[in-house]
Order: sequence, then C-alpha cells, then structure tokens
Amino acid sequence: MKQAQFWHKEEGQNIKCDLCPRHCLIKEGKHGLCRVRLNKEGILYTDGYGEVVSLAVDPIEKKPLYHFYPGSKILSLGVNGCNLMCKFCQNWQISQNEVGTRYISPRELIDIAKNYNSPSIAYTYTEPTIWYEYLIDCFEIAREEGIKNVIVTNGYLNKEPLVRLVPLVDAMNIDLKAMNTDFYRDICGGSLEPVLEFIRYSAESTHVELTNLIIPTLNDSEKSIDELASWVASLNPDIPVHFSAYFPQYKMNLPPTPLQTLQRAFEIASKYLKYVYLGNVKTDMGSNTYCPKCSNLLIKRDGYQTEITGITMRMCDKCKTEIPIIC
Repeated sequence: MKQAQFWHKEEGQNIKCDLCPRHCLIKEGKHGLCRVRLNKEGILYTDGYGEVVSLAVDPIEKKPLYHFYPGSKILSLGVNGCNLMCKFCQNWQISQNEVGTRYISPRELIDIAKNYNSPSIAYTYTEPTIWYEYLIDCFEIAREEGIKNVIVTNGYLNKEPLVRLVPLVDAMNIDLKAMNTDFYRDICGGSLEPVLEFIRYSAESTHVELTNLIIPTLNDSEKSIDELASWVASLNPDIPVHFSAYFPQYKMNLPPTPLQTLQRAFEIASKYLKYVYLGNVKTDMGSNTYCPKCSNLLIKRDGYQTEITGITMRMCDKCKTEIPIIC
C-alpha cells in the first residue's frame, strides 16, 4: 500500500479522488469505484499497488499493437479493477470482480522482463491507469534499463495525471468504444469527451493505436464507423485503428459481431485512414500492413505469426515512402 496522488479532502474524513473523470467521493474506510484507491483515516492510499492479477508473455500483436516492434514478445500484467463498468467487458472476471493477486515490486517486475528478454512491458488486461503510482515507479526503472513502456487503456484519465504519465510511455493502445455520449453513459458508466481528450493529447506525444470493439445494434452502423474513422483522420490518418469482434460476455447477451460487419467497417475506415486492421476473426482482410502509396506488402501476419517483408529503416523497400512503424 502506498499513498496515492491526485486527491483532495472534502468535509470531514471524506476524500475526492482526482485521478479520473469519475471523481469518486470516498468515505473513510471505503474504496473508489476502481476498488484500488482507499480512504484510510482521511488519506487516500492505493492498496492495489503492485498487486498483480495476471502475468504473461504475449505477442505484441495481441495488445493489439501492429506498428510498434512487430513480431516481438512483451511481458504483460494487469491490476484487479477498472474505472468503467462496461456491460460487455471481455475481461470482467478480473476487472469487475475481486480476485486473488500477487505482489510484484517495480524492481522485481523489471527483473522478470529482463529474465524473459522482453524488450517492453505492457500494463493491460484491465485498466492500468488506476495503478497510477505503480506505473510511474515501474516506468522510471524500465527507462533506466532500456525497456519500453506500453499501456493498453480505456483513456479514462484526467489531464493533470495524463500530462505527467505520457512522457514515460513509449506506446499506447487506447480503446475508443464509440463516438457516442449515450453509449459511454448507458453501456460503460462513463463519458466520451475525456477519452477523446486523452487520445488527442497522447497522439501528439507518443505512439498511439486505437481499438474499437464493434457491438451489433449499439455501435455498428455505417454512420458510427464513418464518424469514428473521420475523427481519427482529423487527428492523424497514420494512426492505426483496430476493429475487433464482440462476443457475449458479462451482462450483455447480444449475438457476436458478424464478419461482414467488420469487413464493412474496414472498407469505410480505409477511406479515411492509411492503416486499418481487423481482430478476433478469421479473414485475410485487415491482417497485413501495406504501403499506403504503392501497396507493397510491408508486414505479413497469420494470426500472431508476423513476418517483416518490405520495410527497412521505417521506409517502404519499393517506393521509399516513410512508414510510421517502430521496428
């Protein structure tokens, strides 16, 4: 347990947490909604500090990150909790329920990464930003050891902590759930604008890729896809966007996303964006990376098997166009 950052006292022993846009009012002896920030005698602590719910070595494409050290392995870990309440949560067993954890200190985590020869560490599976103090401590040691820092996040974080965090992050995959305020409020228990601000700021400062989980009848219309893709393109058409298939989970029983819906999303988004990918489905569409100028095959993917075929020193081997891929 460690004293938390970004909070202030309210009346009596109550505390207002200022880490995320939820701004939980936490009574003495209680946690915020994320379940890892505790009011103890009028001081906010992060009692989830270093408490790891899952630890594994994954292909970096599983995050998904397709333009950041493609083909590499990445040590991945997660915290037990989340600051959203998505009814379709695909990892609800560890994000929405309290389960057993194992303490791993920042120094031990970096040593584990070195033992596995992992060039980077991903804070993922649930919502890493609620682990804020642990992230900062781990990131600083990782930087000293030459290990890259990656977060897979819902982007639900206030501006002040974000500004401090971003300079220590080498890559992000941010989950943009929909371009719809009602969706965020009714389905996720949050709000859209803070996520958009998170993406705007992060995309100017570090490597960013986005994921959109397409859910039938909720965010799968052509208008929804068009709006999302055009907004991302207004920031930077080089930002990779991954469309993923939804499957019934947690509190949602809608049928799985049809393959045709994902393929149509690919077609629509490709009108605006240079790099669009499809995940969680068996299809040749949206797996490989091609040069946006000459269509040369740059990276070939078969599941999580990755082969770099046509890019050298961040340039297309055929037409020498600069490609925003960190290899």
